[in-house]
Amino acid sequence: MATERTPFLNVRSEIGRLKAVMLHRPGRELERITPQYLHELLFDDIPWLKKMREEHDGFANALRMKGCTVYYYEEMLADILNDEHVKVQLVTEVLEKCNIAHPDLEGLIRDFLLQKNSQEIAEILIAGLHKKDFPDIEREKRLVDYIKEEYPFYINPLPNLYFTRDPGAVIGNGLCVNAMNTHARDRETMILKYIYDYHPTFRKDLSPLWYSYDRKYSLEGGDILVLSERVIAVGCSERTSARGIEDLAMNLFRGDEKIKEVIAVQIPFTRAYMHLDTVFTMVDYDKFTIYPGVEDKVRVFRLTEGKTCPKVTPMENFQGALKEVLGLPAIQFIQSGGGDEVTAAREQWNDSTNTLAIAPGVVVTYNRNEASNATLRKHGIEVVEIEGSELVRGRGGPRCMSMPLARETI
Repeated sequence: MATERTPFLNVRSEIGRLKAVMLHRPGRELERITPQYLHELLFDDIPWLKKMREEHDGFANALRMKGCTVYYYEEMLADILNDEHVKVQLVTEVLEKCNIAHPDLEGLIRDFLLQKNSQEIAEILIAGLHKKDFPDIEREKRLVDYIKEEYPFYINPLPNLYFTRDPGAVIGNGLCVNAMNTHARDRETMILKYIYDYHPTFRKDLSPLWYSYDRKYSLEGGDILVLSERVIAVGCSERTSARGIEDLAMNLFRGDEKIKEVIAVQIPFTRAYMHLDTVFTMVDYDKFTIYPGVEDKVRVFRLTEGKTCPKVTPMENFQGALKEVLGLPAIQFIQSGGGDEVTAAREQWNDSTNTLAIAPGVVVTYNRNEASNATLRKHGIEVVEIEGSELVRGRGGPRCMSMPLARETI
């Protein structure tokens, strides 16, 4: 029987049965993307929110049907904002990070927000504060008002938040609140740190913080794969720095006696290979789905504990490294797109390799990736398909949209 001293957070593998997950249901922040600000907000296209929410609800329901409890980022944020101290502190910090550069205006916005209830504040902190949403209060204009008069927001929206994988990653019984590579996503991690600090579900006293969003070196959750209770893989990518991997590794070695190795996988530093999980995910004890050709483009390094920094040892090749660290006689690489170069490239654009394992040999994928899904089934993998014609416009799949909080031990 569980006791009050049992940590809630518990992820010791990529494939253990998923018991609890954090999602964010897409909201008004997606309706605030315009072509002019696509690049700044890290989007390639304009999504259709109504359809996107229907698809996301289908995703959440598919997880519930498999026995997983779904927690929503926005609801947990509203919960902690019921505490007056937390509300004042978080609103103040958000506005400081917005660089409004007009002390009087910042104070007026702060007062405006603090008069609202917790659900209203939570929505604004995620969907942003448009200038039209703020009352036209008479005040003396400063130079910054004229310089920024065409920019529509006082608080930027967070359209990438439905990809909850990147801001945070549970490893063992602890949490990484990641340092994002792009400033557009900084507030996502800052809010997650508040949820970790103040929401009782996280049981902070029993769950160490492995990494914090205010660290100098970038680290994102899409690059973190918990291969087993003793081995973590981290992609060294466009979004995750080598130094971030080293710092995380030392924190894990010193804080979790079960974790003995971190495998750093260097992938090409391009948007097409944004994170490790966009080209490679674990789907069973000895099976992995991979984008064709990636195996030959990566370099692999074993990190073990050193006195002040990890000891780094190059490994010969990716497949051999996985067999060695997992203690397996053989592993299978299942090529997305059935291994066909053209099909794989097309389905890679729709995140065919970004699978979410919800049990050993059971994964959630987008239904549009027909060839990749058929290939997985040929290799004995159960595929739970979801609709994703709009969700995919943000360039992420089921794994990107989920932050596992607890899995069964395997």
